[in-house]
Amino acid sequence: MATDARDPMPRFPAGFLWGVSTSAHQIEGAADLREPSVWDVFTAEPGRVKDGSTAAVACDHYHRYREDVALLAGLGVDAYRFSVSWPRVNSPGGLDFYDRLVDELCAAGVRPVPTLFHWDLPAALDWLDRDTAARFADHVTVVADRLGDRVQKWITLNEPAEHTLLGHALGAHAPGRQLLFDALPVAHHQLLAHGLAVRALRAAGARDVGIANSHGPTWPASPEQADLEAAGFYDVLLNRLFAEPVILGAYPEGMGDLMPGDVESDLKVIAEPVDWYGVNYYAPTRVGAPQGGPTEFGGLTMPAGLPFSVREIEGRPVTDFGWPVVPEGLTELLTGFRERYGDRLPPLVITENGCSYDGIDDQDRIAYLDAHIRALHRAVEAGVDVRGYFVWSLLDNFEWAEGYARRFGLVHVDYATLDRTPKASYHWFRELLRAQR
Repeated sequence: MATDARDPMPRFPAGFLWGVSTSAHQIEGAADLREPSVWDVFTAEPGRVKDGSTAAVACDHYHRYREDVALLAGLGVDAYRFSVSWPRVNSPGGLDFYDRLVDELCAAGVRPVPTLFHWDLPAALDWLDRDTAARFADHVTVVADRLGDRVQKWITLNEPAEHTLLGHALGAHAPGRQLLFDALPVAHHQLLAHGLAVRALRAAGARDVGIANSHGPTWPASPEQADLEAAGFYDVLLNRLFAEPVILGAYPEGMGDLMPGDVESDLKVIAEPVDWYGVNYYAPTRVGAPQGGPTEFGGLTMPAGLPFSVREIEGRPVTDFGWPVVPEGLTELLTGFRERYGDRLPPLVITENGCSYDGIDDQDRIAYLDAHIRALHRAVEAGVDVRGYFVWSLLDNFEWAEGYARRFGLVHVDYATLDRTPKASYHWFRELLRAQR
C-alpha cells in the first residue's frame, strides 16, 4: 500500500540528488547500428534467455530518446543515469547518438550521468585478458573528450561483482562461462579498468567521478560457527572484494594472493581517489554452510562444492522476481559501511534501487520505494554521508537472462507497440520530488 498522506516523507538535505537509471543494452535497441557485444552473442544461443528474446529492439530508446527525455523532464528528476554502449562508440556515428542525448538532457534541465561500462563488452574483447582494462581506458578517453564539456558526473563501471559472478563464474549471464573461482581474474581486471578509467577521466578534466558497486548485508543462517564462517566468506567475495580495493587500496586478507599480475602495483591504480562511491541495493543475502548438492536460489543454480549455500529469507514479502523486500537492510548496509571504513569512506550515492512488479497501477512498487527511501533517510539521520538516490528504472526493459518477463520501470512499455505509459509509481515519485523541493 502507498504511504498515507498524513505520513509525509522526511526531508533530505539541500542539494540531495534525485534521479533514475537505465542501461544501454537494456533499452536502446538499434543493434544493427553498432558492433556486437557479448550479450548479442549470448542471447543468440538457444536457452540462454528464458523467453528466448534479445535486445535487438528493446525499448527502441535509440530512436525514441526525445520522448524518454520528455518523460524525465515530466518526472522532475535532477539527474539521469544512463550507460554508454562501448560497442556503439566503436561503430561509425555511435558517439553522435550520445551527443544528441546529452544535448537533449541539458536542454530539459536534467543532469546527464553516464556509466561507461554496464556489462555490454564488445564481443571481440575478454575480461580474462588484462589488456581489456587498457582498452577500456582508451574508450573512456574517447567518450570523455566528446561529452566532457557537458557531463560533470561520471560512473566508471556498473556491478563488476555480478558481471564476474553471473557471467564468468556461474554462466547465467554473458559471456556464459562457468569458471567458479577461476573467474577471479575477471574481478581484478575490471577493478583495474576502473582505476585506469578514473585516471583517464581526470586527464580529461572530470571532477566528479564514482563507481556503481552492488552491495547488501550478509545474514548468517544461524549462530552456528559453520554458518558464521560461510557467511563471512560470502561477504568477502560479494561485498568486500569489490569495495576495499577502491576504498582502502587493499584486498581482504588472502584475496590478493589469488589475483593475477603485479597486484601491489595494480592496487595503486585501483585506489585512485573517487569523489563518491555508488551503491546498488536490492536485498540482503542469507548464507549458511554448504548443504551438499546444487541448490536453487533466485532462479540461479548454485553448484555443489561452494564453501557456502544461499538460503531463503523467510517471512518477508517478495517482488515478482522473488526477491525479498527488506528496506531496513539498506539502513544496515550504509551504517555498516560507515562503521567498517570510517573516514576512508567517500560520500555515498544510491545508484540503483528498485523492484519488479507487473501492472500500471503499481501500488506495490510505491510501497517498496517509499519504504526504502525512508530507510535511506534513517541512514542519513545516523550520520552517513549520502548525496543521492537513483531509482531503477525509468522504463520497463530487457532484463538480461529473464528477457522481458520482469518489469522494473516507473514507465510501462508495450513491447508490441513500444508505447510508453507512466505508472502510478511515476506520478508518486514526481510528487515526492516536488515535496522535497
